[in-house]
Amino acid sequence: QVQLQESGPGLVKPSQTLSLTCTVSGGSITTNAYYWSWIRQSPGKELEWMGAIRSSGTTTYSPSFGGRASISRDTSKNQFTLHLTSVIPEDTAVYYCARQTLVPSTRKRESDYWGQGTQVTVSS
Repeated sequence: QVQLQESGPGLVKPSQTLSLTCTVSGGSITTNAYYWSWIRQSPGKELEWMGAIRSSGTTTYSPSFGGRASISRDTSKNQFTLHLTSVIPEDTAVYYCARQTLVPSTRKRESDYWGQGTQVTVSS
């Protein structure tokens, strides 16, 4: 059973960099063709995919963040980390990490395992 657990600060000041780590157990982040993704949900809004790091180590991001988002990994700890720079109050959200696979027929990513989510508030 794959399990994901987010960790990081619950409160960040505007203009700072938010870093959230996802620790994965029950499976390696380097095996098979998975996308290890970050997804968030702001109050009153739908889920928003932010980006992913593939099992191969390559990364892909939503253009919605204008280059503010990046994802790194520590394979020795089986963790991957989201870095979001220059945060603003609108970045307040519940942040989730998830394992995703690419469905060949639709060319869309689908999530099969999720972390429980972590609330991040951006406020001075």
